[in-house]
Amino acid sequence: MKLLKKLIAVLAFAPAMVLANSGTFPLDRAPDRSTDMAALQNGAKLFVNYCLNCHSASAMRYNRLKDIGLTDEQIKQNLLFTGEKVGDLMKATLSAKDAKEWFGAVPPDLSVIARAKASGDGTGADWIYTYLRTYYKDESRPTGWNNMVFPNVGMPHVLWELQGTRTVKMVEESDPHDESKKVHKFAGFETVTPGTMNKIEYDNAVGDLVAYLQWMGEPAQSTRKRLGVWVLLFLATLATLAWRLNASYWKEVK
Repeated sequence: MKLLKKLIAVLAFAPAMVLANSGTFPLDRAPDRSTDMAALQNGAKLFVNYCLNCHSASAMRYNRLKDIGLTDEQIKQNLLFTGEKVGDLMKATLSAKDAKEWFGAVPPDLSVIARAKASGDGTGADWIYTYLRTYYKDESRPTGWNNMVFPNVGMPHVLWELQGTRTVKMVEESDPHDESKKVHKFAGFETVTPGTMNKIEYDNAVGDLVAYLQWMGEPAQSTRKRLGVWVLLFLATLATLAWRLNASYWKEVK
């Protein structure tokens, strides 16, 4: 009985707990490029060049990239740099020991990161899309970088050359709950040095990378959806035939 009461209490307060723990920074909606082969290929290139140095994708093999239109030769020439084979798993070049020493923790595997980051605030793709676009310089941090979506983040801004360096602008306002207190509110970013891409180009590049991470979480997603439509059509046809057969049978009995 005590266990049941505890369970009821947890369920009753669960929504409040979710709201209390949810991030305060609003998430931008990630563009849907799940069927855009060019975007997925560019996302794969960005992933290999900027993410795979530290993060693994141990549930993905290079040859699975043929599903997004790449050939074995293209994979070898453009995505394999340290002697891997096309059939190998996508593992990071950084060792766990070095990662622990340099960053204090082993970077997480990104195989299903787009699913893992989903919450009541938005999809996992929305979280990653906003996260990669809200880095700013913060000299108080060990890496020199901070993030609006993930405050005190341990990962440095690996895409800074593309986006450039920015600082965050904050304004002081009265606390809506206590006017005697002041709070700092986010008021945008200020560019310090421009990157190799302008804002639109960088947002598009991040959109491609997020699309690839989303696809990597379930490479057979398009096939599943396509087969699902045919299965539903088959079941609808079967149900119609069974309904008419049933009606015809009982017509004679009556």
